[in-house]
Amino acid sequence: MSNADYIINRDSEYVAHTYGRFPVAIVRGINATCWDPDGREYIDFTSGIGVNALGFCDAGWVSAVTEQLTKLQHISNLYYTEPCGELARILCQRSGMKKVFFANGGAEANEGAIKCARKYSFMKYGEGRSKILTLKNSFHGRTVTTLSATGQDVFHNYFFPFTEGFEFIAPGDIGELKKKAGGVCAVMMELIQGEGGVLPVDPEYVKQAAEFCRNNDILLIIDEVQTGIGRTGSLFCFEQYGIEPDIVTAAKGIGGGLPLAAVLFGEKTCDVFNPGDHATTFGGNPIACAGGIEILKRLDGAFLNEVKKKGEYIRERAKKMPHVAGLAGMGMMIGIELEPGISSADVVRAGLETGVLLLTAKAKVRLLPPLSITYSEIDSGLEALNEALKRI
Repeated sequence: MSNADYIINRDSEYVAHTYGRFPVAIVRGINATCWDPDGREYIDFTSGIGVNALGFCDAGWVSAVTEQLTKLQHISNLYYTEPCGELARILCQRSGMKKVFFANGGAEANEGAIKCARKYSFMKYGEGRSKILTLKNSFHGRTVTTLSATGQDVFHNYFFPFTEGFEFIAPGDIGELKKKAGGVCAVMMELIQGEGGVLPVDPEYVKQAAEFCRNNDILLIIDEVQTGIGRTGSLFCFEQYGIEPDIVTAAKGIGGGLPLAAVLFGEKTCDVFNPGDHATTFGGNPIACAGGIEILKRLDGAFLNEVKKKGEYIRERAKKMPHVAGLAGMGMMIGIELEPGISSADVVRAGLETGVLLLTAKAKVRLLPPLSITYSEIDSGLEALNEALKRI
């Protein structure tokens, strides 16, 4: 039995089967390159589903978290810690938002945004104005409430009753948004629907929706769990859409590999929560926040411009590959549309044979490389992707 087989068999026996795992075990990595226990090398075009913003084991990130680990690993939110406040300061100054609530993952951040929107409306207008509109084909998390907010029927099964108070609207149809605005406290959307197929929402529609929300005191929540923290070539994707959200959620890349998420509040919402309204045991953990500070320090203007350039470089190469019918996305959030009859899952499996880790997003192959990936690693990964497509 190989070392990889031992790891896989033990996992299958003792870990709940909640994931459709591929038959690969990863034991170490550097930047965008990783290895299995038997020395097989892979180029990682997934970054842990957008988490490892600086790749595997970045020296600066490792130094930041280990230094904090020698000082204080946890104390609870009954007391103040230096990394928590410093990360919040950087996020607010870089984003234009006013205050931050730290959580552990994207679904938890979106739960916080939903609660804030409903309290804002309740305190100002009373009961009966609690509905939240989300987009069809959206994905906002896997808790019962964030599944309820997710606009995909495939997720609406088994776990009844789902949380009430959500209604889905077609992205791009401003008339439907206006028609369904009665009793609505917020509109919640991803600017690029990641799990829905790497589908950018039309910028003109987003601007119209933002204006309508502003004029009717409906909060605009932008879910940047996947698009945020440099993924699209700006710190937050909403910057490229020219809007000012009332609430922004972020996760994945902000922790660089440690559980960390954030709810960012704008002018209207920064003082909605009072002590006791919302909490989480590990939110603002000093070690995770120390890593987040290092990431935000590194994601300066030059770095973000390089993200855009690398994304364009990947798209230019990918569009010439076999079976590629089109590309979507922004920065290094890339969806590859395949010719009819070609399965994205089959491409991912073929990539494992040729040495590249890939993702799916419905019918598309999805690429979320580490933002720090080198051009040499990009070239190696693209060669492996090209070979995988040839084998289909």
